[in-house]
Amino acid sequence: MSLLILQHEPDEGPAVFGQILQDQGYRLRHTPLYDGACVPDSLDEVDGLVIVGGNMNVTEVDQHPWMQPEMDLIKKAHEANIPIVGICLGAQLIAKALGGNVGPMEQPELGWHDIKMGFPGTIDPIYVGLTWESTQFHLHGQEITELPPGATPLAGSKGCRTQAFKVGLTTYGFQYHFEWDQAQLEYFSRGDFVKKAGLDAQQIISQNPTHYHNYRRQGNRLCQTLATVLFT
Repeated sequence: MSLLILQHEPDEGPAVFGQILQDQGYRLRHTPLYDGACVPDSLDEVDGLVIVGGNMNVTEVDQHPWMQPEMDLIKKAHEANIPIVGICLGAQLIAKALGGNVGPMEQPELGWHDIKMGFPGTIDPIYVGLTWESTQFHLHGQEITELPPGATPLAGSKGCRTQAFKVGLTTYGFQYHFEWDQAQLEYFSRGDFVKKAGLDAQQIISQNPTHYHNYRRQGNRLCQTLATVLFT
């Protein structure tokens, strides 16, 4: 089974999620949009899409020539019932492509914050075996302000109403990052986005020992469930 990875930054790939997908026998076809790769105009031999994050915003279509073709491909894949997973920017691209809206937050959500499932999340098959409340890692200054028609909200946080959602049966978006290992969490905590927000990277990193074990355990479970339930 071949999964198309749409990647927007050289250092922001599918990470642990990609490793688990490969361990379960999936072939990953990376599309480095940051390096001038074109968005495929065909879904031939594509069994699923994984759309990862990036520091750009969906409102910056004019600045990124791949963005509108990517949203067109998302819509095409969704209408063809091809499974889709979007993380952070990927989730926002899904929302926008399928008729929702994305806009700036009053306060960026960075570092460790709690999320809580709504009732639909507690009964969704991808969240089987996971706690209804958990502490997750966040790195975003925009949020989904309006879900696409027919979408189901699955989880939210105090600072961001939509942390996870689904559209139909096989399209999922996650605003929070469940895919990073400890080194990646530290790397992104030291990034420009955190500095521009005026936050202390070391303060965020100092919380890793408290949260990481449970974060990675739950993240691995989610990755495995997505691999076995959604993409099979």
